[in-house]
Amino acid sequence: MGEIGMNCVKSESEGNSSLIQHEEFHMPYLVNPGLDVQPSVDDTIFSASPICPAPLCRQFWKAGNYDDEFVPKPRDQYKSNYLHVHPKFLHSNATSHKWAFGAIAELIDNAIDEVQNGASSVIVDKVSNPRDGSPYLLIQDDGGGMDPEAIRRCMSFGFSDKKSTSAIGRYGNGFKTSTMRLGADVIVFSRHANNRTTTQSIGLLSYTYLSLNGLDRIVVPMVDYEYNKSTDTFVPLPHHHKEQFQTSKSIILQWSPYRNEVDLMKQFDDIGPHGTKVIVFNLWFTDDETLEFEFESDPEDVCLQGSNNFKNINGKNLTSEVHIGIRYRYSLRVYLSILYLRVPQNFKIILRGKVVEHHSVASDLKYPEIILYRPHTGGTKEEVLATIGFLKEAPQVNIHGFCVYHKNRLILPYWQVLSYDRSRGRGVVGVLEANFIEPTHNKQDFERTSLFQKLEARLKDMAWEYWDCHCGLIGYQIKKPIRAPVSSLDSADAHPSFSRNEPLDTNTSLNFARVPVHRDDHVVNLRADSVFQNDQSSIQQRGVKRTKEDVLLALGNGIMQPASQAARPRNDKGALVLMQENKKLVAKCLEHEKVEEELNYKVSWLKGELELAQHEYERMLIVLQSLEFVKPED
Repeated sequence: MGEIGMNCVKSESEGNSSLIQHEEFHMPYLVNPGLDVQPSVDDTIFSASPICPAPLCRQFWKAGNYDDEFVPKPRDQYKSNYLHVHPKFLHSNATSHKWAFGAIAELIDNAIDEVQNGASSVIVDKVSNPRDGSPYLLIQDDGGGMDPEAIRRCMSFGFSDKKSTSAIGRYGNGFKTSTMRLGADVIVFSRHANNRTTTQSIGLLSYTYLSLNGLDRIVVPMVDYEYNKSTDTFVPLPHHHKEQFQTSKSIILQWSPYRNEVDLMKQFDDIGPHGTKVIVFNLWFTDDETLEFEFESDPEDVCLQGSNNFKNINGKNLTSEVHIGIRYRYSLRVYLSILYLRVPQNFKIILRGKVVEHHSVASDLKYPEIILYRPHTGGTKEEVLATIGFLKEAPQVNIHGFCVYHKNRLILPYWQVLSYDRSRGRGVVGVLEANFIEPTHNKQDFERTSLFQKLEARLKDMAWEYWDCHCGLIGYQIKKPIRAPVSSLDSADAHPSFSRNEPLDTNTSLNFARVPVHRDDHVVNLRADSVFQNDQSSIQQRGVKRTKEDVLLALGNGIMQPASQAARPRNDKGALVLMQENKKLVAKCLEHEKVEEELNYKVSWLKGELELAQHEYERMLIVLQSLEFVKPED
């Protein structure tokens, strides 16, 4: 390729007279405030093209080979002490996402965080590029939207406006890494309203534009509009120079899917009074020159290439491949159904026109136990409730591991903490929310701190001991229980209920109270005050891994063969704590029953009063009708 010809292209004027009411404008924004990345006039001109150009390389993992041959040399590289951000950083920064669905989840997180600003839904859909018909990805929410300052922070590196402790986003990098992982280019439309005015902002982050024009720094063209009540139109914000506004608008029209300003402004029609629309186009290809996403096999889903290899399996045969523990890897609908431990009330995730039904992993378990884990976190007291049990399809399925959430967001799905030897541990799945450890930037793993290592060791012990005690419930022969070693990493923070195995004396009276475990079919809340229901009426317990009563119950029902040894908690103090907790729960239940009786009595009394009022109404209606009839005089 030779030298690229650069000719300035004026913005199209067709249909724009009603939108542009004066000569005001807003300058383009350049990623990272404080960095010397503002382009000169020569930096922002481009060659004309009938359609939005595609990147030179369509494979994501090869797109980082930026051709430095076309990078213009700075006129004076020592003129300024400010650093530049090279466009290659956009690609290298996005490689933190190995999995495309993880990048989509980042954009969904932004919509979930907007619930506090009134968001009620997020839409994920496939839409056709109006220029060439190629598919692009749409993510749209009806949250509070972004004003001109907020959208600039969004498209900068390291800035985050999320101050809430419950917010999922934190690092101020998710938007850039996720969008650049999904496609080469992204355009953002955001409308924000406050007491004074309503603004509209448009920003374009285009790896294609930067690479094809050989720019040596990141340039993000951006335009802003505000609502003019007198003319009932949106006009450019009155800032800076008209030439810079027109240049930014021209770049957006040249390198986005929209040909003119009228088409550009139409993208706000379905946003409503406030909200944000993210459009990722020039989606990446796989190494075999096919689109990374597969949209055709299921019109209500977005799949990864190769998903048909799983879907061709006969669904009548219960196999691991059709289980949700495998399907989430290639089906976006399945992954989004388990992405959040609890979906905010009145909030919907809409994928390709159909609402994603929330799925609780804990509802897939049989013979569940709720285990309390108290890690030492440097002075603060943390309590984590882990639900563990066998999958309902066990032992036919070969799926196991822990689904670990952080601030309601799934970080590690079906994390295999064990190196499964033979059948030991087969079908054991757990669910927990670990807010005391920090996730990595891509939210697909945790920082490998000492706290994380302690958690991993505890989950290993938990899975092994659960299997050793309950494997007979799913058809395996119980062998002599193996003493689970307690790791020196977490022995200091081990809860008394996490004890090692000891022989069971079946003649000894039971020392532990049973606590009912309640489960909701739709949402499972793992907080300490949560109540679960086990619809299979199996082993029920909270706070300990297993009790002598559990083993005796299984033996009495003939579910499993007698075992010479089983586990029991060694610490009587832990048993006393559980018994006291049991008494408190029973007292609360009695109190609720009393309140229920009072409410039932009140309902009955109100029904009686309503019937009397109805009879009186009917009587008065008859009297009224008789008064209306007047006999005519002779």
